[in-house]
Amino acid sequence: MNDYFLNLNSTNNTKLIKEMYQYAKANDVPIISDEGLIYLLQLIRLTNAKKILEVGTAIGYSAIQMASISKDIHIDTIERDIDSYNIAISNINKAKLNDNIHVVLKDGLEVTKMDLMGIASYEYDLIFIDAAKAQYKNFFNLFTPYLKKGGIVVCDNLLFHGLVGLSAEEKEKNITTKNLKGLVRKIEEFNDWLSKQKGYKTDFLKIGDGMSVSTKL
Repeated sequence: MNDYFLNLNSTNNTKLIKEMYQYAKANDVPIISDEGLIYLLQLIRLTNAKKILEVGTAIGYSAIQMASISKDIHIDTIERDIDSYNIAISNINKAKLNDNIHVVLKDGLEVTKMDLMGIASYEYDLIFIDAAKAQYKNFFNLFTPYLKKGGIVVCDNLLFHGLVGLSAEEKEKNITTKNLKGLVRKIEEFNDWLSKQKGYKTDFLKIGDGMSVSTKL
């Protein structure tokens, strides 16, 4: 997105948020892009989402941004890495959003209904998936039973730095490792699978690093 437009947008830009942003950039912590964040927050406002599940807390950047929209928003967010979890808890405390954000320290694939008995509990208005890309299909299948009818699932990083959707020749030139080739293939397979889910209306958007928005029918 043009920086001119980015600078016109009103976002939560507190001292804490600036510090978190700089920390993420300095330590290669994957956080949502500026453009993706603006779209996600506007989507929450437009749908009046109050109960949110996030898969992939990292340092708590997106959870804090989402919870800062309204004191009525409650978020369950899942993180498997203990160091990231501890940093997220510290940041949430600093933001004074303890009553709005419940962090689950667990691998997303091992999370059960009992783990989600925090603030938002069982039926979510919106699910935001931004964790291990190779597991997106499993995350989608595992957590969408807790999504209300008419609720929304947002998946981030579906273009994966512009590597998804390249021609065979472009992939051969730009994707140099076997692991990266496998990850790109899995993301492409997920995108194709998601586009065919009859219980959802899904749109794919060239926002940030590529996002999907699926509405549960």
